[in-house]
Amino acid sequence: MKASELTVSDLMTTQLITIKASEPLKEARADMQIGVIRHLPVVDDRGRLVGVVSDRDLLATKRAQRVADVMTRDVITTRPDASAVEAASAMLDNKISSVLVVDDTMQLVGMVTQTDYLELARRALLGLPLER
Repeated sequence: MKASELTVSDLMTTQLITIKASEPLKEARADMQIGVIRHLPVVDDRGRLVGVVSDRDLLATKRAQRVADVMTRDVITTRPDASAVEAASAMLDNKISSVLVVDDTMQLVGMVTQTDYLELARRALLGLPLER
């Protein structure tokens, strides 16, 4: 498969840790530390994406108590069938290190991060197949 043929679903991580907006920030911090992650998707009771909390959001907060107080609500998203090039462009253009992947109902189905693209670059440089 050529790199230009890769889709978001070829790269995305689907096993995600999520949190609700009403949760205390200490829960978000703990989840991120335990999971060794930098982005925590925020979902509603139906699993629909409503925001994201990053490690930078947590560092910048002083008085916030709940996830809803610090989460980014205007989240850059993509679809599983979008080209991997489009998702990379969205990350570069918006200076973000991940893109959340949703279906037509905003149900969270995955995430693509800088690490996923670094793995793709590593595989290409080693001459390995690009898909996992």
